[in-house]
Amino acid sequence: MSVQPDSGRTHFIGIGGIGMSGIARILLARGREISGSDRADSPTVARLRALGAAVHVGSDPRSLPGAAAVVVSTAIRESDPELVEARRLGIPVLHRAAALASVMAGHRAVAVTGTAGKSSTTAMLVAALRGAGVDPSYAIGADLDEPGSNGHEGADDLFIAEADESDGSFLRLSVDLAVVTNIGIDHLDQHGSVEGYQQSFVAFLDRIRPPGVLVVSADDPGTARLAEVARDRVGIVRTFGESASADLRLADIAMAPDGTSYTASVGDQRLPVRLPSVGRHNAHNSAAALLAALELGAAAAGAVAGLASFGGARRRFELKGTAGGVRVYDDYAHHPTKVAAQLQAARVVAGGGRLVVAFQPHLYSRTQAFAAEFGAALALADEVVVLDVYAAREDPVPGVTGALVADAVPLGADHVRYEPDRSAVPGLLASLARPGDLVITMGAGDVTGLGPEVLERLGER
Repeated sequence: MSVQPDSGRTHFIGIGGIGMSGIARILLARGREISGSDRADSPTVARLRALGAAVHVGSDPRSLPGAAAVVVSTAIRESDPELVEARRLGIPVLHRAAALASVMAGHRAVAVTGTAGKSSTTAMLVAALRGAGVDPSYAIGADLDEPGSNGHEGADDLFIAEADESDGSFLRLSVDLAVVTNIGIDHLDQHGSVEGYQQSFVAFLDRIRPPGVLVVSADDPGTARLAEVARDRVGIVRTFGESASADLRLADIAMAPDGTSYTASVGDQRLPVRLPSVGRHNAHNSAAALLAALELGAAAAGAVAGLASFGGARRRFELKGTAGGVRVYDDYAHHPTKVAAQLQAARVVAGGGRLVVAFQPHLYSRTQAFAAEFGAALALADEVVVLDVYAAREDPVPGVTGALVADAVPLGADHVRYEPDRSAVPGLLASLARPGDLVITMGAGDVTGLGPEVLERLGER
């Protein structure tokens, strides 16, 4: 079953989600009739309506008759009334990844995946290609530098997609080039074990069409092992990193409050790269994007210029505003590795100010598995507020709350607070912050909505 423009109306359950909305945007650009539902109105839903989608708030099974296909993500439960009705009516139901594979068909396909850095690397690859004069189609799990830019129908034959390893759905894609940023430990609730999670990346190698290209980190142990396996299964394996063996080697990495710079050595070229974003992790993400762009035939100078103009992705250390001499940022980090990397970068931006972080754990299973690691990562801040767990697709687990994370932060009781009442967090952050400090709201849940409230409280103060 495909979701091509001539096959009737496609209905998205949870259309406001970042991954779902990007696919819907592309289908709308292709002239497809789109409908959908979501739990609440949002700017994303409003933008889809403006593009011609018929979107309603709340579940309404009456919207299903006449649909040719229904698209769902892993977050949609089998008990959802619209999904139940679709199955009763015999309407084909596609997973989001299957819909993505369908819209990628007929293009030179590129997938970016990995435990951390997927969205940023995908967005940077798009920026590098645009800088080189290429207009790719893309679907990314984050908005780029303007709202609603998580999906785009381009004029050229390239399609760049962020590929989700969390539930193994990236195994539904078929691609010509794949980027794997790193392989850590995550999503044990879906994969069952560390070995199961890591093995999914090995299985992903079979989704690269011959002759195919694989771009991986030479520095990350997980991707280094994957590269060894891939050399007998993929046409070309290319590496990036600070290792002397890397095909694209980063050297002279320098960070300042306004950006990061390094020299990329690839073959006989020495390319000076300058990024507006801060952090060693961003340097590595951009190196992956640059190497992929070069493998796709982009001109080096244009790709480097594209990276220099990259405006960033929303929710990736996004500045929400300044009030009372305090800068307030929002970040999507929801894994210990990501939290640590972003706080290290934020320390550079903060300069002489302190880091005040409000962290919202995401998923009970992840909180239970990584509470100690989250605690160690958050210790890189000066003041820490931990919210309760954002459940997302999971049911509560007895005894698993944000307190597990707060208790694991080794900063002392005077600097760590567990606040399960989300409405109390903006005032608490405003009371903790001093002029010159940097405040970050961090996590993959609704903590993202607190930034404006924090700024309002700071302004009142």
